[in-house]
Amino acid sequence: MTSALEAISAIIKNFADEAPKPPLHVGEVMDLWTAFTAFHEAHSLYQIGLNTSTDKDMLHVLQNALEGSKSDTKKIEEFLLKEGVPLPLVNPKKPISNSNAVPEGVKLNDDEIANLISAKVATSITFCAQAMSKTVRTDVGLMFFSIQINLMKFAAPLKNLMISRGWLRIPPKYNPPGSPDREGE
Repeated sequence: MTSALEAISAIIKNFADEAPKPPLHVGEVMDLWTAFTAFHEAHSLYQIGLNTSTDKDMLHVLQNALEGSKSDTKKIEEFLLKEGVPLPLVNPKKPISNSNAVPEGVKLNDDEIANLISAKVATSITFCAQAMSKTVRTDVGLMFFSIQINLMKFAAPLKNLMISRGWLRIPPKYNPPGSPDREGE
């Protein structure tokens, strides 16, 4: 499935590269700034998770998340600089620490880390779709599309890990009035 999406993206990119590019509009810049800032915040979250988790599978997920997010963030950074847009200020990197040295009252458990990451990834996927819909420039839309695909590729194994460990928080079942499950009420 990913290879088909990558092929479609490459075809669109070939057409887009030939077209003259208008200057970025304020919405595109704001969305790129927002994504750049949010992804840097995610780096901090992933590093905190790496500093506190001792679960082998969770550490693998966190390392993949950090590497993927850094790669996507670098794309945005290079693009903004190429377009002459100054970068927003971001928080400094978190230092690496020993998970056993973190006090229990401060340490996030794996369930909390997984759910924080899941919420951040879900929000980022939605944000990328929204940003794509507002772009005028095809190259900006394709960048958000590429990032969205990367996030979705990451989200599936995270969800599987959360299900297997009982960490996935599922809302209660909704039975609308008149549904077969509610007859006789």
